[in-house]
Amino acid sequence: MKDNASTSDAPRLTSLSHGGGCGCKIAPGILSELLAGMPATQPYAALMVGNETSDDAAVYRLNDEQALIATTDFFMPIVDDPYEFGRIAAANALSDIYAMGGSPIMALALVGMPINVLPKADIAGILQGGASICAEAGIPVAGGHSIDSVEAIYGLAAMGLAHPDHIKRNADAQAGDVLILGKALGVGVLSAALKKEILSDEGYRAMIASTTQLNRPGARLAKLGSVHAMTDVTGFGLLGHALEIARASGLSAHLSSAELPWLPGVRQLAEQGVITGASGRNWASYGDSIQLASGIDDTLKALLCDPQTSGGLLVACAPEATAEVLNIFHSEGFEYATVVGELRAGAAGVNVS
Repeated sequence: MKDNASTSDAPRLTSLSHGGGCGCKIAPGILSELLAGMPATQPYAALMVGNETSDDAAVYRLNDEQALIATTDFFMPIVDDPYEFGRIAAANALSDIYAMGGSPIMALALVGMPINVLPKADIAGILQGGASICAEAGIPVAGGHSIDSVEAIYGLAAMGLAHPDHIKRNADAQAGDVLILGKALGVGVLSAALKKEILSDEGYRAMIASTTQLNRPGARLAKLGSVHAMTDVTGFGLLGHALEIARASGLSAHLSSAELPWLPGVRQLAEQGVITGASGRNWASYGDSIQLASGIDDTLKALLCDPQTSGGLLVACAPEATAEVLNIFHSEGFEYATVVGELRAGAAGVNVS
């Protein structure tokens, strides 16, 4: 499967980038080293969430009724169709707002394009795709910044609002919480297959549907007191983002591999060796904090680390709220939403059975 470029003589977008989507992210181990010297944010009393616990966005209390959520996300192409690339990148950026429990209010476009390589129509298509997702979210693209760059880069700086009491941090999960995942996994594998031109039409459609689906349930879930923590599963894979919740909350996460939902064709492609390089980098960064059951082979291990672009919400909630949380997901069209594990008292880490 090769998706469409808007002009026939244009180079494939994915051919211009050394990595695509959230697979471009700096590996978590290296990122930790880079951030080690950052100054503490504690002196800023109104800053509710900074970078201390690897949360999805920064949160600043404006008053007793409003907290401002701010985030930015951008990456190189994961597909060749300019319009779809713009849609995916925008949905991925807005996901961080929803993951904190907020609703987006405005976005700014971040644009880096090889002006002398890509046709202007393709660049315009990327911008139009991003704007279409923002319109779907009910917000404007109110400005932005652009540069002439070697690789095509697009994303958003996004802002949102939530009641201060509804902000959901990684650090507030509780022992006994159930872990619910909102979307199926395997975007990294499907994107790798697309780049190799071996992705089926079904796989391509599933990838586009998943990566452009806005994580709107986050704003509704945040209003439930029984929902204690949320994040979205993106470039560090399911294991990496579950580990962030576990570390921030001082708990042990337990995942059931048998319960994990997969996008169509992902398992088969992985068994054929279609694995992203980011999976290995992710494991090298956090594998010493993961306990895998003896039956989990290298292929499944790689899938557990597979980078997700515009992935699903990972929700930690009280067991008695499970049905309500799943109902919210399913009512908004998240057919794959399911319970994938739980959090227990114990050393911070992730155990997979």
